[in-house]
Amino acid sequence: MGSDVIGLALLGSTGSIGRQALEVVRALPGRFRVVGLAAGRNIELLRAQIEEFGPDVAWAAPGLESQVLAGELGSERWQPMDEMAARPDVDVVLVATVGTAGLAPTLTALEAGKAVALANKEVLVVAGSVVRAALDRGGELRPVDSEHSAIWQCLWGEPPEAIDRLTLTASGGALRNLDIEQLDRVTPEEALRHPNWEMGPKVTIDSATLFNKGLEVVEARWLFDIPVDRIDIVLHRESIVHSLVTFVDGSVKAQLGEPDMKLPIQCALTYPERASQRALASLDLAAHGSLNFGEVDDSRFPALGLALEAARREGTYAAALSGADDAAVEHFLAKRCRFTDIGRLLGQTLDAHQSTAEPGLDDLVGAEQWGRRFVDDLVAASMR
Repeated sequence: MGSDVIGLALLGSTGSIGRQALEVVRALPGRFRVVGLAAGRNIELLRAQIEEFGPDVAWAAPGLESQVLAGELGSERWQPMDEMAARPDVDVVLVATVGTAGLAPTLTALEAGKAVALANKEVLVVAGSVVRAALDRGGELRPVDSEHSAIWQCLWGEPPEAIDRLTLTASGGALRNLDIEQLDRVTPEEALRHPNWEMGPKVTIDSATLFNKGLEVVEARWLFDIPVDRIDIVLHRESIVHSLVTFVDGSVKAQLGEPDMKLPIQCALTYPERASQRALASLDLAAHGSLNFGEVDDSRFPALGLALEAARREGTYAAALSGADDAAVEHFLAKRCRFTDIGRLLGQTLDAHQSTAEPGLDDLVGAEQWGRRFVDDLVAASMR
């Protein structure tokens, strides 16, 4: 392990990824200095994190500052996320926010030459072309999502021209054992019981529809500069093989590990070193006995096909569909629509969207917002 202390800005510190990232920081004492913490509305937890880690600056959702600004953290240490990401004492910015809130600090950090540990899907799904252009001018992008981290690790030391195909694995989500006819009656509580992973509600529902896997294809396209038609998806119930890379000579590399996010988080925070402190127990393949793989049933997961179609069309389609899915999942969790309505709403969004050719950042963010409004209007109309 190197001796340099890593200055860390953690955006989304009270969410699932943020909390696990701070577990990694605790497990590696002296390796990190938490420079900044940013959260949404979980003020109680943010205050506890500030007290424990003593960041120089902090941020929370607008209007909640007065509930956090207490004790040693004065108003002069309240800093917006994009400014926090550009601080000279920050080496790594972990973007674990929800939605497009992570876009501005990601771009700011890259422009400032920082390493961005990215755990936010919308940043690349909505604005992958813009992020890619910023990345070409400086900075470094380190994926935190387990599938993309696996590909990234498989590619360490490999030249880009050696890559033939990428393969993402999918568990099938909480509803994988139900008959298709039963999906109409699924409750939010049932859809949130993921068999392998502990994740936030949005990602867990997206795992049940496999929409998340379509988003991961879009992310992989921008992360690794690989065309969509060279990225595959395979069902893998155990979530032990996180992704695979096939090379031009036919050789295949895979990254394996228990279904736990702390290892990919640790890899992204300490790269290019592998910290000697293990983030979790060693993988025991003998205890698992066997690993299973299979094809995706397109009829069971219509949201996946729609996400892949949006990825193939490019333009602003993926951004619009991402916003539409955010809204559809919110309505399902609030019991305003059925689980099977999510795919239907996404299909209507894809059919109705008018894409912008060669979009800029404003076009992409606008398309994401349009997708949200479109689904909100559809659901509201159905409830009248």
